[in-house]
Amino acid sequence: MTERRLFDLNIKKILEAWDAPHAVRELIANALDEQILTDTQDVTITKDGQAWTIRDYGRGLRYEHFTQNESAEKLKNIGKVIGKFGVGLKDALATLNRNKVTVEMESRHGVITLAQQAKHGFADVVTLHAEVAPARDSTFAGTAVRLTGISDKDMDRAKDFFLRFSGEEVLEETSVGRILQKKGKMARIYVAGLLVATEDNFAFSYDVTSLTAPMKKALNRERTNVGRTAYADRIKSMLLQTTTPAVATVLAKELVAIERGTNADEVGWTDVAVHACKILNASGKYIFVTAYQISENSSAIDHAKNDGYQIVTVPENIHRNIKGASDLTGAPVRDIGVYQAEWNDSFKFDFIDRAKLSKAEREIFDLLPKIAALAGGMPRKVKRVKISRTMRVDCQTGQDAAGLWDGTTESIVIKRDQLKSVKAFAGTVLHEIAHAKTGFDDVTREFEGALTDLLGVVAKAAVIPKAKRLLAKPLS
Repeated sequence: MTERRLFDLNIKKILEAWDAPHAVRELIANALDEQILTDTQDVTITKDGQAWTIRDYGRGLRYEHFTQNESAEKLKNIGKVIGKFGVGLKDALATLNRNKVTVEMESRHGVITLAQQAKHGFADVVTLHAEVAPARDSTFAGTAVRLTGISDKDMDRAKDFFLRFSGEEVLEETSVGRILQKKGKMARIYVAGLLVATEDNFAFSYDVTSLTAPMKKALNRERTNVGRTAYADRIKSMLLQTTTPAVATVLAKELVAIERGTNADEVGWTDVAVHACKILNASGKYIFVTAYQISENSSAIDHAKNDGYQIVTVPENIHRNIKGASDLTGAPVRDIGVYQAEWNDSFKFDFIDRAKLSKAEREIFDLLPKIAALAGGMPRKVKRVKISRTMRVDCQTGQDAAGLWDGTTESIVIKRDQLKSVKAFAGTVLHEIAHAKTGFDDVTREFEGALTDLLGVVAKAAVIPKAKRLLAKPLS
């Protein structure tokens, strides 16, 4: 090539909504794509005097690139590269020309500038042309786009479209994209590192790298106004794949905020909220409870806190979904019931032999046969009654239980402090006899019925002998 030639860009529609930063965005995107496709060194953006230069080190721009509508190479790499439409470069040049920004593009294939010229054969129709001149350096690496007349502010705005220049920290990478630490009030949604939307009530920013069909369709020529419906499923997928406490801890705070109605939108997705609970459960000592459970089990909650557990309040619908579920390690997600079971399983009784009881305690303990007789006798399955200095926690009260029926050892265990009075000891023994007879847990309809029956038996045993004595007494 020995002389300058004109190449009609054939721009049919100018994007009026674009300003200079949008145009520079496209030039940066092209450079970043070329870096990825050719695996060359990082793109540089530098300023020399009044001119800004965007430089990649790829294959070099050719004037033929202005003829493309869709790049087959880029379509094969959607999610890795930003570009899709070859017209993006022409849109950028038209916008910069409209904003009186001078453009020069240099590669080993030539030097390209812009010129307003009449269309070939139509002197009265002036359009934007690329003016192609011979290369200055046949060994020039990549493409350098030099812009004169672009302000520092506009360049900063252009760079701000890219994750690479945003300073947002990647918290976790998944198969469909990256979860990012949000900077400022607005969350940012990127596709392959390019900003396409913002959200005012998300807990994180996101970079989608695996695109769905709706997302591909939504990446229109303008790259703006991409709606949430296009990327919501990808964001859910990211969050459901996350395994790091860094993400789950933020989601946990948002779970608590649901009760106040101030939560981020991500935990409004039930499956995401449940997954966050599973991550937290696997990462440390957490107990998930509802607001109602906190009010009804305040002592148990205090007991758990003293054991070093963090309490996470979740809505009823979330609690229903985690009850009986397993976390990422296969362990049960811990609610107040699981906490009690774990505590009980790790508990060791401190049994005390009858001979080591005080005289007053032995006298009360020796009333055991008479007390059992009031209930119709000790059930056959009860092989022994033991006294322990310590007792498992009662989930309902958070306090040590007074007694329990232990079916595995076929024994009733009574806490030693119940031997302070006949009333306390007898009440606890009779309560545990009811458990041993029925096998039902506390606060169940079945146990309440069994306890009522036992009270009737006890009353009959106590009242009938007294009635017989009264009837036998002679009338005065």
